[in-house]
Amino acid sequence: MMTLWASAAILAAAPSAQADLDRLAATLGYRYTILTNRPASCPTGTPRCFEADIAIAVPEGAPSLPVEIRYSLVNPVLKIDSDVFDNRTINGDLNVLTLKPGQSLKPGQTYHVKLTGLGAFFSRNHMMPNATLAVTGLTPRVIAATRTGTDAETGLETLPFVAPMTDEAALARSAPDDQTVWRTPERAFALYAERGAATPVDVAILPKPMKVTRPAGAPVDLSKGLRITTQGFTRAAIAPALAGLPMGTVPLTIRKQAGIAPEGYRLAIGQGGVTVTAADAAGASYGLRSLAQQMAAEGTTLRPLIVEDAPRYGFRGLHIDLARNFHSKAEILKLVEQMAAYKLNTLHLHLGDDEGWRLQIASLPELTEVGAYRCADLSEKTCLQPQLGADPARDAPTNGYLTAADYSEILRAAKARQIAVIPSFDMPGHSRAAIRSMEVRYQRLLAKGDKAAAERFRLVEPGDTTRYSSVQHYDDNTLNVCIDSTYRFIDTVINDIAALHKAAGVPLTTYHIGADETAGAWVQSPACKVMMAKTGMQPKQLGAYFIERISADLAKRGIAVAGWSDGLGHTDPAKMPANVQTNIWSNLHAGGVAEAHGQANRGWKTVLSIPDLGYFDMPYAADPNETGYDWASRGVDSFQVFGFMPGNLAANAALIPNILAQPKAIADTVPLQPGRSIAGLQAQLWSETVRRDSQVDYMLFPRLLALAERAWRKPDWEPAYVAGAGYQPNDKRVDRAKLLAGWQDFAGRMGVQMRLLDRAGVIYRLAPPGARIVNGRLEANAEFAGTPIEYRTGNTAWTRYDGPVAVAVAGAVELRTRTPDGRRASRTITVSP
Repeated sequence: MMTLWASAAILAAAPSAQADLDRLAATLGYRYTILTNRPASCPTGTPRCFEADIAIAVPEGAPSLPVEIRYSLVNPVLKIDSDVFDNRTINGDLNVLTLKPGQSLKPGQTYHVKLTGLGAFFSRNHMMPNATLAVTGLTPRVIAATRTGTDAETGLETLPFVAPMTDEAALARSAPDDQTVWRTPERAFALYAERGAATPVDVAILPKPMKVTRPAGAPVDLSKGLRITTQGFTRAAIAPALAGLPMGTVPLTIRKQAGIAPEGYRLAIGQGGVTVTAADAAGASYGLRSLAQQMAAEGTTLRPLIVEDAPRYGFRGLHIDLARNFHSKAEILKLVEQMAAYKLNTLHLHLGDDEGWRLQIASLPELTEVGAYRCADLSEKTCLQPQLGADPARDAPTNGYLTAADYSEILRAAKARQIAVIPSFDMPGHSRAAIRSMEVRYQRLLAKGDKAAAERFRLVEPGDTTRYSSVQHYDDNTLNVCIDSTYRFIDTVINDIAALHKAAGVPLTTYHIGADETAGAWVQSPACKVMMAKTGMQPKQLGAYFIERISADLAKRGIAVAGWSDGLGHTDPAKMPANVQTNIWSNLHAGGVAEAHGQANRGWKTVLSIPDLGYFDMPYAADPNETGYDWASRGVDSFQVFGFMPGNLAANAALIPNILAQPKAIADTVPLQPGRSIAGLQAQLWSETVRRDSQVDYMLFPRLLALAERAWRKPDWEPAYVAGAGYQPNDKRVDRAKLLAGWQDFAGRMGVQMRLLDRAGVIYRLAPPGARIVNGRLEANAEFAGTPIEYRTGNTAWTRYDGPVAVAVAGAVELRTRTPDGRRASRTITVSP
């Protein structure tokens, strides 16, 4: 323990020890500063490292307490340099600072801990909040200085205890060949100018329809609302789409007609009314959604219009991670409605991982009683450890779970909008929440003397002495795949989930098992040694055995198995069911093309979850003030997502550099076989750095709209796929002029869509403007139409920017953009002469 200028003996004599701890937590200073991503040297065997400083300021009059400081750092701590402190990693990202023998902290002093960590630290938002003071026998308290804040203008979360990152040379890159540069206002200005200004649009529908015509005729006045007539559809089947339209007297006929493509529709506006024709309820709903969008653009007087439309891909998905940090039922329901608005049809709910179990399973209540909460109980008898900077309060918004009733409500809402729901609980790796919850169950029943019941769902083997470390640095997060109780547990979970689906009237058709593996697990497991001796398997084959076994069990139930491509790729296709969904998550420049084609060639339903362009927990730009992990991309904005060519993956080399911002070629080493194809696209939002529902909106929107467009419509600039054809950076076979024209049209349509998002309460990201000062004149531009730019100098009032304007020769100019409704602003950026 760390003693603040007095002995621990005082603690025993002090009746107000808890109050003293509370006061110290409220007043202790704490500052985290990233010093460099390019230190002179790194510890032996470490290719990349960074250096940071933690400053701990002890206030005058600090109470005498033997405290320790627990904090989260997602990068492993390699060493610290301090005369006063030692550092110990507890598990995962949880660390603790303790005082060295004979050392003490004195009031009024500031102590510095120089920290060397593995990898790089490119964003202020990588640092986790809620460092905690702990004293044996007392309730730990969060250091107030490390709590998150809220920006008054943007409404976004802030980390006030993390110092600004301003030294681009030291902080933007971690390797000599890294070509990343920060998106400064000047670079953003040049980038937006290169992409071109938004084009005024005639038809604002998003995703952009296949075919649009404007026939002659008189406009249709919808000011008196619409009178609904259905032919072949019930109103209930399309009710959510109708809810966005005004009701009245103008005829709106919704007609079922064979011969139209699945999910396709024909929208006709003219001759005094509106007609939507489709072969299924999804198509009819999408036609109505398109009508609502066009009304938002034109108002209540619509010129004659015919839209003929159908999707490119049948799978158009969104993945939301509730496990790392919980997000509310209300947020999920809001997302379901937005998915329907933009014609997405699959919701992948990630409900179980190392840091949380988020769905009530009636047969195993410990999963949510324990596994849905992170707190300060390091023994994990009542909760999980406070990984990822968790607020230890049980009622913290990052804690919690979906009740059976919550989940049923989500299922019904999704079904009403023609959206399939795929539940996901990662296994055999990434299963720490389940493992710890079942250990609590084991100990509870063992204490009652019921050993058989205690062992029924135990997920670890006491005799397994294997030492391993997962990608997230856990040493205890992997199910034992060689013991019967693991499969009994999984069977019970699937039974309960299937029952929830059945009760909601939404049969469980696909179950995502994750299929993540942990290198080095099970090597010393007695049960696995017996199994390997009987079967001749090697340790590296055990993960595939697990996946094949669970997949077969699901197939017997009539449930399709889904999983991530790396784990599924280790299986024997002959031992897998016919119906398999694989989510491809290798980077395009790191084998993603070969993996996607190879697994599609197996006959599997291949969904592109490409991290470079589809992981929306990556930052929007290489900017130290943007939120997000950056292992897959230093920055991916809406333009890059919009430019994606899913039908010719290698062609993306023409537009997308690798993780080091290096333009590189992509070869088609595993050609797609004739008759094989990609099933669709999925956006992913992992939530390690996403603690608030508003952050969910920010990270998803507007990028999700760009992905929805790419899932629905083939891009005009995508060259036809030719088996074996590779592509170079800036390859002329990719028509950049068509890309820019398409983007300018998209940016124009976004002006309408952002108004709709404002009305829906979606807290989308508003990109800061690009700006520069040339010869004393301020020039600025915005990413999208309809987002006014404001500027000011000093502390003057904000002024609307309407074009280049003279500014003072000396001093900085602040700029920001505003939402179309004027209620929110972007981050403020600064330019100087």
